[in-house]
Amino acid sequence: MAKRRLKTRVGIVMGSESDRGAMEEAARVLEEFGVGSEVVVRSAHRTPDATAHYAKTARGRGIEVIIAGAGGAAHLAGAMAAHSRAPVLGVPLASSPLAGFDALLATVQMPPGVPVGTLGVGAWGARNAAHLALRILALADPALARKLEAQAARAERSAGRPS
Repeated sequence: MAKRRLKTRVGIVMGSESDRGAMEEAARVLEEFGVGSEVVVRSAHRTPDATAHYAKTARGRGIEVIIAGAGGAAHLAGAMAAHSRAPVLGVPLASSPLAGFDALLATVQMPPGVPVGTLGVGAWGARNAAHLALRILALADPALARKLEAQAARAERSAGRPS
């Protein structure tokens, strides 16, 4: 049976191919809830024009939320937020000797009017970015909201079971 193509609603952008392992965690979470995503590599520093173009054209391509992950002092999430009015969720990645602290500061410290919702460092942050994107999308998508409620109820039931 062929896998059905999900409508792409979330853009997952990473600064380098080496970030793929962590950032694909976000794509997996979205897919579990039936939300399509596209995963691309764009660098705020190495490919600034392509990065700006991606952000500027995202909404016109149906992208409702952008998840941007980069390591070091890279400013990918900030570049996305500067060029798009879609919500941008930043995922700092640990790719330098500073173990993600530099990426965290570069992602979280944005000037007023250029907001980036910043999640935790690494794969956990990528997964939480996807969960936050789902909650944002669910504000205008009752079917998705029901899926999220059902998942929360399952988690609550399983938390009450003895280990």
